Amino acid sequence: MQASPGHPDFSDRILEWYRIHKRELPWRGTRDPYRVWLSEIILQQTRVAQGTPYYLSFCERFPTVADLADASEEEVLKLWQGLGYYSRARNLHATAKTVAFEMDGQFPDSYEGLRALRGVGPYTAAAIASICFDLPHPVVDGNVYRVLGRYFDIPLPMDTGPGRRYFDTLAREVMDSSRIGTYNQALMEFGALQCVPTNPDCGNCPLGDSCGARASGTVADRPVKQGRTTVRKRYFHYIVPLDASLRTILSRRDGPGIWRGLYEFPLLEQQQDPTREEIDRLLREHCGPGPAEVHRTVRFNDSPLVHKLSHQHLYTTFWIAHTGPLPDHALALPETERLPVPVLISDFMDTAKNSYF
Repeated sequence: MQASPGHPDFSDRILEWYRIHKRELPWRGTRDPYRVWLSEIILQQTRVAQGTPYYLSFCERFPTVADLADASEEEVLKLWQGLGYYSRARNLHATAKTVAFEMDGQFPDSYEGLRALRGVGPYTAAAIASICFDLPHPVVDGNVYRVLGRYFDIPLPMDTGPGRRYFDTLAREVMDSSRIGTYNQALMEFGALQCVPTNPDCGNCPLGDSCGARASGTVADRPVKQGRTTVRKRYFHYIVPLDASLRTILSRRDGPGIWRGLYEFPLLEQQQDPTREEIDRLLREHCGPGPAEVHRTVRFNDSPLVHKLSHQHLYTTFWIAHTGPLPDHALALPETERLPVPVLISDFMDTAKNSYF
């Protein structure tokens, strides 16, 4: 396939800007598909500043894809704890097993082969294909939508079928396929640092004199998004059993929905405060028969904590239940620290240690 010249004015300016302004990030400069894939999965829906420590921790604990494949799911989820979107971690683990055990530890060297891996979408496949194998596939993420939407002043909504197809075609037309790996990284970096979502510094932009949105005064309106995410409210009441030996109960959350594979205290999901009868019924289910002294953790949250996920807001209250001796599967508090838990439970345990435990 012959290299396309792309759109020289656009791509050359992006590449020159990148040469001067690019950040020194730990996954830059490598063409190792394992490291590139790992960074791309971690950085999905995660800021670079937040994701970098996780990338370094994963590389230290699992230096090869075989090391990651050999780990337990609990260990992977524990290392992922706090990043959110835990399906990414489960897909990461599943793909590591596929590559290590079915592909002799070698990642596919084609876009189509990469797309076939679990958790690898068009953007991630294009990033790996271009950076590691010099294959001419443009990346199109939120940053790229914004840069292209502004520079070409595109009125089509990016979150519709026609809009996505238009952006994908345009991205391929303007890419510099002769330097595709560097170009893709430059374009993403430009969107992250220069062409930012709000109040971009258009006066010092290398594309400013030819930017369509700047000329037409539509910078704040590009890219166009049609849909708005509907946020669902949920109400969680965690009942925290605690016996005289400072042991508690955590159970693995299974089934569909958020936090599958993580551990949590016994849970009642309802808007109103639970009655004593409802709490006792839940404690009997998890802890067996026996009296308990229950109180709301007023010192920790006198009103529900609001934990915001992308499509859900969780209004969460913790209740302490001082019980008699708990069953054999109860855990001493130090033992609970090895289990992967949702970040709101981790935060509660860290904050509540001096008050309740």
